[in-house]
Amino acid sequence: MCVVCGCGNGETTMTLMDEAHEHGPANGHEHAHPHVHTHADGTTHSHGDTHDVTHARPHEHSHGDDREHPHGHDHPHPHEHGHDHDHSHDLHVPGRDTQTMALETAILAKNQLLAERNRGWLAGRSVLALNLMSSPGAGKTTLLERCIRDLKGQVEISVVEGDQATVNDAQRIRATGAAAVQVNTGTGCHLEADMLGRAMDVLQPANGSLLVIENVGNLVCSALFDLGENARVVIFSVTEGEDKPLKYPHMFSSADVLLLSKTDLLPHLRVDLSVMTDNALKVNPKLKIFPVSAYSGEGLDAWYGWLRAELATTAAGG
Repeated sequence: MCVVCGCGNGETTMTLMDEAHEHGPANGHEHAHPHVHTHADGTTHSHGDTHDVTHARPHEHSHGDDREHPHGHDHPHPHEHGHDHDHSHDLHVPGRDTQTMALETAILAKNQLLAERNRGWLAGRSVLALNLMSSPGAGKTTLLERCIRDLKGQVEISVVEGDQATVNDAQRIRATGAAAVQVNTGTGCHLEADMLGRAMDVLQPANGSLLVIENVGNLVCSALFDLGENARVVIFSVTEGEDKPLKYPHMFSSADVLLLSKTDLLPHLRVDLSVMTDNALKVNPKLKIFPVSAYSGEGLDAWYGWLRAELATTAAGG
């Protein structure tokens, strides 16, 4: 389990799916890469696998009762299992804070090392990587589809799609003509640096291109995990409420850009766009804010201008 946010229930179940695995291996071969499991204490183990690395919880742990651990080794647990209540624990239970903080530090430190590796890989290829984050339903995929179509022939875009399940979004992105890889996190509620690294191995974004990482819909813990991106972009729908930046300050304070989406709906809502903007700037005065609509096209030219400037900076080694 990830002790930072509680997701994963032991380890993240993850599927890397690219077009070759929808229709069979291209050119009659498969690309092998390591499949890495990360446990709550920060330790890892790996084995060779192909890109489709779906696992249906193969590691069942022995707890001294009727449950079994078929692969023959034990993992230390911070608490006893001879009780009937649910195993979700408050992080502030007396006697657990020090251990919890140590585990959290280890997990984030490991993730940071992998994020820096990703960052170096991207910099060496002059690839601009954007970590696109939002709550579910804010319009990430719809806006991304519009951007890809509008910039076709101007900017080469590839996409890493993060969801707990399904390949729906990757299929939508591929329908625009862009390359996409789907990462399914199972019970995990955010992408981590090792997942992005493995996805980039499959996707191989072109030198000088734009890589968009559509993170799992979540305004909380995805803000804690650096993926190696150049910039963080938060999409905040005008339907979500004016006080959302104040309720989820860490997400907004860690962002570089805020896209206020679905502005075409404003005439039908009791929402003040200026209040939304002011609340976001209270949390992060450095935010670059673009009110946009994927349907009407409002505000997209300004957003594309920012993208082009960032691509030029990345190409120049900035």
